Amino acid sequence: MENVRELFQIMTRRFGLLNKNCCTVGAIDVSPAQSHILYEVDRQHNPSMQQIADTLGTDITTFSRQVQSLVKLKLLNKAPDSTDRRVYLLSLTTEGKFVATTIDQQMSAYLDEIFSHMSGFEKEMVINSIKLLNKAMLQSDNCCQPVKG
Repeated sequence: MENVRELFQIMTRRFGLLNKNCCTVGAIDVSPAQSHILYEVDRQHNPSMQQIADTLGTDITTFSRQVQSLVKLKLLNKAPDSTDRRVYLLSLTTEGKFVATTIDQQMSAYLDEIFSHMSGFEKEMVINSIKLLNKAMLQSDNCCQPVKG
């Protein structure tokens, strides 16, 4: 029988998710976690810090450190909500938008190149299988939690 865990380990390595930096845009090195934050802030348009932390399944303390690093890189703005000063809203700076868009283009090109080695049917089958797996993972009691043991 196929070692399913090994398949996921290999795929994780090939996507570079274990790398310190996943992307370089100009002189800026971006970690996988930072890339995910930029992507979600861009996608959700001025979300709160808690919204993005929840989306990524990250604790707020770890997430806050990543946000601070992106603010220092001038990729992210963090501002208090005008209606509730306890809540901080996130937005991309002009440079942050450029970096997020560039990373998105790099990832799209990478995925296009990967899928170019498959037939249209195989590509569709893989995408549908990933959707099915994501749906099943969401239904699991262990979704988005560290493995216990």
